[in-house]
Amino acid sequence: MTTKDTTKKRYIEAVGRRKEAIARVRITPSSSTTFIINGKTLEEYFPIAELRAIVKKPLSKIDEEQKFSISIMTKGGGIHSQADSCALGLARALIVADPAWKTDIKKSGLLTRDARIKERRKFGLKKARKAPQWSKR
Repeated sequence: MTTKDTTKKRYIEAVGRRKEAIARVRITPSSSTTFIINGKTLEEYFPIAELRAIVKKPLSKIDEEQKFSISIMTKGGGIHSQADSCALGLARALIVADPAWKTDIKKSGLLTRDARIKERRKFGLKKARKAPQWSKR
């Protein structure tokens, strides 16, 4: 006797990265758009308006009538890197939700992963490129 698996995936998940920051984004269709980031609201977690705008930017590229409940778990890096990683994860999740939005999101540059990371320290140097002071004698 076989049984059918009738459970549907209730949310869409995507990952965004920037420097050392990693954000796992889950979006669920909802009646109003809400953000929960590490158990806090968007305003509590990102008190700076510029960072909130970075996180919300992918939503401005889709249909206005589409509302999502957005849950984000982020760790590592600084607060600005976390905001950038949240935006990338949200953009990737929105594309999975509706592939028709891909052209608008991609044109605005929200799908490009910023791959710049900290350069490793080399032996004999103080930092990645900073050398000790040189003296002739």
